[in-house]
Amino acid sequence: MAAKILDGKSLAAEVRGSLKSAVASLADRGARPGLAAILVGEDPASRIYVRNKARACEEAGVRSEIHELPQGAPERSLLERIAALNADRAVHGILVQLPLPRQIDAQRVLAAVSPAKDVDGFHAQNLGALLQGSPGFVPGTPAGVMRLLDHAGVRVAGARAVILGRSTIVGKPLALLLLQNDATVTICHSRTRELASLAREADILVAATGRPKLVTANMVKPGACVVDIGIHRAPDGRIVGDVDFGPVSEVAGSITPVPGGVGPMTIAMLIANTVRAAELSNAQPAA
Repeated sequence: MAAKILDGKSLAAEVRGSLKSAVASLADRGARPGLAAILVGEDPASRIYVRNKARACEEAGVRSEIHELPQGAPERSLLERIAALNADRAVHGILVQLPLPRQIDAQRVLAAVSPAKDVDGFHAQNLGALLQGSPGFVPGTPAGVMRLLDHAGVRVAGARAVILGRSTIVGKPLALLLLQNDATVTICHSRTRELASLAREADILVAATGRPKLVTANMVKPGACVVDIGIHRAPDGRIVGDVDFGPVSEVAGSITPVPGGVGPMTIAMLIANTVRAAELSNAQPAA
């Protein structure tokens, strides 16, 4: 029996629609949520991501602006741009599109973004708050995964969750969210032994490895929920994920497609964070 498809595209549209009343309320007070994206270099995938984010913002009534810097831009120029956006009261959210060129220290750059405008949730202050169980802004992909699971009625409490990938963008924050919702969580990585055996124990299996079609049907517990966070362009031009979708969908109970699964939810949660940042900003008296 084929797995149930967890449609992130339609749910993301619902999330954006649900934000319209908050956007309208802000507009009544003369404020419009604003998101500034910074793109350094010519990476084609990054350009697509930023363009998609800008389009989704406009659909939700959120003002978006894109700041482009050349591939060889020095780190100083990027930090100066972030400082200017931190000071701009019309900008409520700032995202720095990753990856950055080699001459730029990504951690230093992410730390330069004001935590109050860190709608990507990558600043140490926001990640630390998540660890404490009192999150400020949660990274969009983990937040989107949790929203998808909830919408699909996937039981998290008491479930065995296995995450393939330990990044601070996806694997670690998602593990914290799952723990906070009473799952038992295992994080696997490139040095994990008996990976397939561990994956087969999962009621919820999350693939965030950066390796196309790494997860095969023999790694999946029958009836499990499989969440695919990878996105790659195959040699034949098709977009594929970290999961071998066809065979795995015959074993899993539910599965996210690529594209159309987690990706749209990541953008939707980014916009939700931007609207929340605008609400918090406009609740504060002017300095």
